[in-house]
Amino acid sequence: MSDSPSSYRWSLKARTKSKRIPAGSRQTALDDNTLMAQLQTNLPLPDLFTAASYRGTCIHAVNGVELVTDCEGVVFWPAEQALLVADLHLEKGSSFARRGQLLPPYDTIATLKRLALCIDKWQPKKVIALGDSFHDDAASERLSPQNLELLVSLMKGREWVWISGNHDPSPPAGLGGEVLNNLVLGRLFLTHEPQVDAAPGEVAGHLHPKARLVRRGRSVRRSCFAASASRMIMPSFGAYTGGLNVFDAAFEGLFKDRDFHALMRGDGQVYRIAASELS
Repeated sequence: MSDSPSSYRWSLKARTKSKRIPAGSRQTALDDNTLMAQLQTNLPLPDLFTAASYRGTCIHAVNGVELVTDCEGVVFWPAEQALLVADLHLEKGSSFARRGQLLPPYDTIATLKRLALCIDKWQPKKVIALGDSFHDDAASERLSPQNLELLVSLMKGREWVWISGNHDPSPPAGLGGEVLNNLVLGRLFLTHEPQVDAAPGEVAGHLHPKARLVRRGRSVRRSCFAASASRMIMPSFGAYTGGLNVFDAAFEGLFKDRDFHALMRGDGQVYRIAASELS
């Protein structure tokens, strides 16, 4: 698969879920997937992407590079056989507990198990974590033996890059992998925090984008990939991470004239929604 400048984007139509409608009601009930499916931008499906692994995904070209967005919140880059993931925030629960705010201590194992499923699905040769992989600089030292063993097993046999984030500016202790502030790979610039004046090809995390649709009195709010032809901001992957609406002031200047799409994460499907449809 080449990094051709010719771009295309597609997504499969969602299967409509049945939903009980009150007797006598004339309004069609919509579940989240159906509402997003009605508003998504549909484009032809390239023959290259008909394999089962690509079902439920959405291909988006950033600076001419074709990226596969997965509904689990990761990106697979076929040309580089690379998996991109942002904002794992491992050990966030234990970080809060140290400050007296007790949360169930299962966020790290839940996050790593989801990541393991993504790695098993895509079988990448390299994994690039786009910053805030750990919730604080000491988080890697608090990994339980079970979680450490699982993380090490995911790293085994493949290249692993830790991009530094604002939460984890120092290298994780004793884990290996390459630690970088950012990475230029092909036509993409991989970093943690998106910059207003970035050159085309930036792929970042940090902002935890979410998108909101309102139709027929129903509101749907989902984590998303905020993407244009020149940049992509990835959703947060960690179990305890929240999110910001893509129209929040933190996104100001990143997408000129709101010329972007929210690739919204539905149940088993990514939906490509134009910014003009969002609230």
